Amino acid sequence: MSESSKEYTTRLRVRYAETDAMGWVYYACYLQYFEVSRSDLIRTLWKSYRRIEDEDGLKLPVVEAGCKYTSGARYEDELEIRAKLTLVGGIRLHFDYEVRSVETGGVIATGFTVHCFIDSNGKPKRPPMGFMQFLES
Repeated sequence: MSESSKEYTTRLRVRYAETDAMGWVYYACYLQYFEVSRSDLIRTLWKSYRRIEDEDGLKLPVVEAGCKYTSGARYEDELEIRAKLTLVGGIRLHFDYEVRSVETGGVIATGFTVHCFIDSNGKPKRPPMGFMQFLES
């Protein structure tokens, strides 16, 4: 099995709409934070999801996800979300995430998502050659 990895860190500030009635970031928002960091990683190091869809005719759906909550974040907390990509088995893409408080450096949550490329008919496809070259660079 061939493996290659890339990582990227995104910063964001918690918005009021992302908090629950207790004032903490609502648990499902962490999956959105993962998406922001994952999109930034792919856009910055290769090309945007939009270009993948338009130029390559492919989509990259989530096929599995998980999150472990260690502590919490509140409105206006600044967070760093690190996304790390590892290609596993040639078809599935595995991303690991770590959310940290910028203020304290403490880990707030960790998680993962698994994706695969699919064509317009929903059929799984190997990653495009340009993507493989991006991983190997």
